[in-house]
Amino acid sequence: MLATLVQPWRTARTWWTLVHLVTGGAVAAVIFTVVLTLLTTAVSVVILLPVAVVLGWLTLVAAQRLTRADRSRFAALLDVDLPERATTPPTAPADGWSGSWARRWASMAATLRSGDRWREVAWSILHFPVAVTFATVAPALWAASAVAVTLPLWVQALPGNRSEPFFLRIDAGWEAAAVGALGVVLLAVVVPWCTVAMGRVDVAVARWLLGRSREAELVAEVETLTTSRAAAVDSAEAERRRIERDLHDGAQQRLIAVAMDLGLAREKLDTDPARAAEYVAAAHEDVKAAMKELRDLVRGIHPVILEDRGLDAALSAVVARAAVPVTLKVDVAVRPSPAIESAAYFIVSEALVNVDRHARATRATVEIARVGDRLTIAVTDDGVGGAVAGADGGSGLAGLAERVAGLAGWMRVISPEGGPTSIHVELPCES
Repeated sequence: MLATLVQPWRTARTWWTLVHLVTGGAVAAVIFTVVLTLLTTAVSVVILLPVAVVLGWLTLVAAQRLTRADRSRFAALLDVDLPERATTPPTAPADGWSGSWARRWASMAATLRSGDRWREVAWSILHFPVAVTFATVAPALWAASAVAVTLPLWVQALPGNRSEPFFLRIDAGWEAAAVGALGVVLLAVVVPWCTVAMGRVDVAVARWLLGRSREAELVAEVETLTTSRAAAVDSAEAERRRIERDLHDGAQQRLIAVAMDLGLAREKLDTDPARAAEYVAAAHEDVKAAMKELRDLVRGIHPVILEDRGLDAALSAVVARAAVPVTLKVDVAVRPSPAIESAAYFIVSEALVNVDRHARATRATVEIARVGDRLTIAVTDDGVGGAVAGADGGSGLAGLAERVAGLAGWMRVISPEGGPTSIHVELPCES
């Protein structure tokens, strides 16, 4: 029971929610001022219809750009995804000067007809009083609770040893102690839950005005599943081709050499035993090399240590083989499903291969943690940067993105020119 009451204190989301509420007032004020100014100006000059249309279009564009920043704030602070729906592009008319102007007017008309753009205008105006209220109430509650908690300590320093907030007289002694006890209850239980509740209300308003309809969500979910399935098929096909190539170029060629050496040894066995012994010795070395390549291949498909001892032990072996010093941190109290665990192993392995081959780094860090039903992976290095997830330049990041998408995960690569490079991955792990 007590753990439930103080639960907001045990999660960082409460404090991110407080930051979100406090910053929301300033952001909403800017958005409200810009959008409402443009909108009222457009309405006031409606008698000049062309000018009003242009100003209306500017209002929608401004609301879209400013709301995009607010969507990013929700995603960064509350991890709430409010995807933006793009305006349907018009059919391109003929080329030339007239075609260029026709395309512009068609694009403007599509924006003016877009319900999503008008919902962003509604958000810009209607969210302002909500955001300002929360931005005022939330810090006021925390400040008032903190003052109440400390009142017994400083009330004796006031004239007459009393405090008179809101026309109430609180004397030092049991009255101040009672207010302090009330402040402890407010600060420990009531105010954190109020903060969480205000954050949930703000998210509900955002989903109502900026979220997608149920039909749109179903369409987007179907598209995501289709993309994930295609990515999984592509990833499996690429893995099959890799195994086939490794077998052909490695163990198969070794075994062919063994067969040739043994054939030559059989021919020389009676006439030149010493030469035959050399051929047998060469065949023996080729067999050992082929066995090593097969072991490496099997380990690349699914390492035994991963199945037996989990990610920490398996990745420790990978880190030990890396060309640069790597710091490994694994915090996975409950093991995920074998598929997710295997994917995490190969994601880290491929990322470290990229560090060795392309980053020109002096050190790297790998951090893996399970947070609820998500497995988070972060691989960072101090290299030269410039990596692009969708590039086909041989970095392997495109293959990583396909593997992650095939498991309905999320991946982001942050790699400015000059470095550093960070790869962040989240994978679902319900089991």
